[in-house]
Amino acid sequence: MRDSNFLKENNAKHMWHPMAHPADMRSNPPKMITGASGVEITDIDGHTTLDAVGGLWNANLGYSVDSIKHAMTEQLMELPYYSAFRGTSNDKAVELSYELMEWFKPEKLVRAFFTSGGSDSVETCLRLARQYHKVRGEGERTKFISLKKGYHGTHFGGASVNGNANFRRNYEPLLPGCFQLPAPWTYRNPFGTDDAQEIANRIIALMEEEIAFQGADTIAAMIMEPVLGAGGVIVPHETFMPMVRDVCDKHGILLIADEVITAFGRTGDVHGSRLWGVAPDMMCTAKAVTNSYFPFGAAMIGEKVAEAFESNKDATGSIGHGYTYSAHPVGCAAALATLAETKKARVWENAKDRGIELQAGLAQLKDKHQIVGDTRGIGLMAAVELVADRDTKAPASKAAVGAAFDGAYEAGVTIRVSGNNIILSPPLVITATDVSRIVDAIDKGLSAAANA
Repeated sequence: MRDSNFLKENNAKHMWHPMAHPADMRSNPPKMITGASGVEITDIDGHTTLDAVGGLWNANLGYSVDSIKHAMTEQLMELPYYSAFRGTSNDKAVELSYELMEWFKPEKLVRAFFTSGGSDSVETCLRLARQYHKVRGEGERTKFISLKKGYHGTHFGGASVNGNANFRRNYEPLLPGCFQLPAPWTYRNPFGTDDAQEIANRIIALMEEEIAFQGADTIAAMIMEPVLGAGGVIVPHETFMPMVRDVCDKHGILLIADEVITAFGRTGDVHGSRLWGVAPDMMCTAKAVTNSYFPFGAAMIGEKVAEAFESNKDATGSIGHGYTYSAHPVGCAAALATLAETKKARVWENAKDRGIELQAGLAQLKDKHQIVGDTRGIGLMAAVELVADRDTKAPASKAAVGAAFDGAYEAGVTIRVSGNNIILSPPLVITATDVSRIVDAIDKGLSAAANA
């Protein structure tokens, strides 16, 4: 193994980092994490912090779940890999498909298509949505509707339905036929109101208007996150997703729930759609399905969609889509162990309780620090929006946001910054004491940001 001097010397010199400018990384090398235990991570200099990012929304159970590690090790010894393309499968894939069907039984998500991660799951759902309509003889249904500020991964399809220019501009032109509605955001919206119900109603009216303009018979699906995550933790009114469901049903449009972040407990319910009482036609999952220990995902397919494909008698219903690592046996073994631990611990209940405490603590920080324009969240997903001026809502400077990160890190907590937001997504197994640590560290970070 190379020594620490070698690693520091070569940090960010020979690799490009996701979601970062290569020149910035070379000038300001990233934190190098070399160890993790429980809900804490340790960098190359031995500095240990509570991981309030949860890896990247995905280490729901923390870093010391031996049952998952053992399941992966045993699977590597038995069958480290084999293809799931037609003609072959593996025992863990069969078992996992059954367990996921049971997990999502209330929503009647009855089939799984296994992927290598969230972007793959989104791409799978978008492709299958178009194919579903072709199978049913409505081949002109090719368009997609989504929400501004929504995040749906980095493939060309996902980037095309993304609602943030940061993930679109440098890669245009993207997929044609993708249209975005305003986000259900009380702090910043084009309607001049902070009434969540009114905002929801206005967006639904715009959705109906867009459908009428495009022609309902040209639209394949609406894709949305039940709670918008990477776009700034935007929590819609409780009526919003049910109203979207009703509009989709009215016009024969599929509803795809992107739950790469919100599935498996993060919102304080088993998954985000269930939080709002909605059964989507398809669901994108990944991240926490293996507790981040293996790159893996699943596109879950609803009963209506499955029936259309499985009753088809010609080549239209043949799935010409897949990944080399679809149904990877080690990933399936990791997912089976993760699901068992998730159910055993009922982590969504802890996420709900700790989330209430976290929101209360963040609200106190807003009262204390003028740099805080807004705090919001649900379960264990939260955001602190930093502003230069509360009246104008002008975003805080990059220097101030960076100072908030550095101050919290030095105080013993790793946070994530995105634009002018502090984003929090800690493991779902944190304690009340951990919540206090997070709030205290952000307090110190905000004090540093105010002086930046």
